[in-house]
Amino acid sequence: MKKLNLRISVIKTGILKFLKKFKLSNFVFLFFAGVINGFGVTFFLSPVSLYDSGISGTSMLLAQITPEYLTLSFFLLILNIPLFIYGLKKQGIVFTVSSIFVVTIYSITAWLISDVFPVDVSVTSPLAGEDLLLCALFGGVISGLGSGLAIRFGGAMDGIEVMAVIFSKRIGISVGTFVMIYNVLLYVTCGILSVSWILPLYSIIAYSAGLKTVDFIVEGLDRAKSAMIITVKPEQICSAVSAEFKCGVTTMQAKGYYAGSNRTVVYVVINRFQLGKLKALVHENDPSAYVTVSDVADVISANKTKN
Repeated sequence: MKKLNLRISVIKTGILKFLKKFKLSNFVFLFFAGVINGFGVTFFLSPVSLYDSGISGTSMLLAQITPEYLTLSFFLLILNIPLFIYGLKKQGIVFTVSSIFVVTIYSITAWLISDVFPVDVSVTSPLAGEDLLLCALFGGVISGLGSGLAIRFGGAMDGIEVMAVIFSKRIGISVGTFVMIYNVLLYVTCGILSVSWILPLYSIIAYSAGLKTVDFIVEGLDRAKSAMIITVKPEQICSAVSAEFKCGVTTMQAKGYYAGSNRTVVYVVINRFQLGKLKALVHENDPSAYVTVSDVADVISANKTKN
């Protein structure tokens, strides 16, 4: 009896540890991400036969060329879920469960709008009519909003991105290149099967609008900048930058290759609105300083990661 109780206690502890990996707030946002993505695709793209990217676009194509009972919702699940499960070892259980959840919500939303709700999305867009440009732009932006929220809160809307992470290094290309090649092949196939290049070309507009929206949602409007300042007057520059921006500054010792003289590299992260002021401060304190500026995709505070 004691052994049984001990086993039950161990199982309960394991389940609690497993559940603590998941945040309820993330799943709330993932729910809305799936709904938004389903709305964008079924209200703007699918009615006028435009195509989304990745597995979503593939599902839309297959739904058009197969019998009616094989719907977009069916293909979204049957194509995406195996890919997420295949990437479980690489991406982890939290990402996999989150991705399957958001794709399921996307699929259910697409089914409700297409087959249950009293709205006709079979021929034209209820909001943009037959205007392909409006459908491409709004469909791309809205579906991109859903995909961006999914990424931001721990999941993914498309299994092709998981395959890109797994196979891109094996074949010697980047993740972005892998996804781009897949989408190019998808749009070429759409053009061949539809015997027209108008819809695939408009689909590229939708894809571009969606990609920009994903970047905006994931990285934010105020994208950070990192600056590396190579100077012989580090004390003056560090003091001025720290006092002006109230931020941390990191210094590293360096040596010039040709002159062989000692230099200091000052590293600081600021926002894009502070960039002009930074340049002015550096020039005031050391006119001979060399400055390089790069985009920073994300800034993580050590204090926040502990909470």
